[in-house]
Amino acid sequence: MLHVPTIDIAHPDADEVARRVDHAARTVGFMQITGHGVPDSVLADFTAATDAFFASPLEAKSAYRCPPGVNRGYTPPKAESLANSLGLAGAADLFEAFNVGTQAADFPGLGLSESDYETNVWPDLPGFRPAVEAWFGAAQGVARTMTRIFGRALGLGEEGLTVFTGHSVDVLRMINYRLPAPDVELEPEQVGMGAHTDYGIVTVLWADAVPGLEILDHDGGWQPVQPAPGALLVNLGDALARWTNDRWVSTMHRVAAPRVDGVLVPRRSAAFFHDGDVDAVIAPLPTCVDAEHPALYAPVTVGDHLKAKLAGSRGGALTAGAEREAARLR
Repeated sequence: MLHVPTIDIAHPDADEVARRVDHAARTVGFMQITGHGVPDSVLADFTAATDAFFASPLEAKSAYRCPPGVNRGYTPPKAESLANSLGLAGAADLFEAFNVGTQAADFPGLGLSESDYETNVWPDLPGFRPAVEAWFGAAQGVARTMTRIFGRALGLGEEGLTVFTGHSVDVLRMINYRLPAPDVELEPEQVGMGAHTDYGIVTVLWADAVPGLEILDHDGGWQPVQPAPGALLVNLGDALARWTNDRWVSTMHRVAAPRVDGVLVPRRSAAFFHDGDVDAVIAPLPTCVDAEHPALYAPVTVGDHLKAKLAGSRGGALTAGAEREAARLR
């Protein structure tokens, strides 16, 4: 079975933290992070706010739905298929979600396009926006800390990767597994969220202690993962795997229809995606390429990479160029 290590990122020996992160990044691509410093009160307010939104009638939530090309607002159940982002057709996923992210207005003077840094939509729900913004800021802080640790672990120095993140495309996706009745028969191969790899640099995940999240092991089997008490799950995305020329792993994962004692149960999570600057070029770093390890990926900008992935998961077009990631699933 894959072992997902627990790493205290507040440990005083920064080199030891980097060593442990490097080992996890090479072997499993997931890690449990403690010492992150996020107050319990911020999480409590955030989960209360998201619970209130998802408990709203579907008609009310759907007022905040955006077109598929806009990665903001509400997504109803069965509106996406994450497997499409690998270029593979799959059944529609069961989850519903609400997305917010960095906006062009957050980076004045850079002239960023609103098509890349979309404007958020906010539900007219008391306390929702401040609670979500507080969690967004906390998760963003963890993601930036991890990016500095990654730079140290790769021998690039703590600023070695931050050059790609000065105006990072960051998205917080609040997810509710709004399932049918507990005894319903699901469609063949239907899951809470289909098999996929994340797209960017790093994902910071909070989730209920409810079964569902599974990662693909080296033998092609699905292994369950649950967050440790007080920990946040962190995993690597495709951009970082490509920058490291697959020295580090962007791990395939999915969310099975969550069950306890054979009965479907509710499940919540919140994934913060730190994806990098829209104009940053993703190409294997010179320190990760040599005669024995030739470059495995052609250069692509973060913006073009994200558009291709989102056209698959949200737009229904099978993503091209994900053959190396998809091969693991096949």
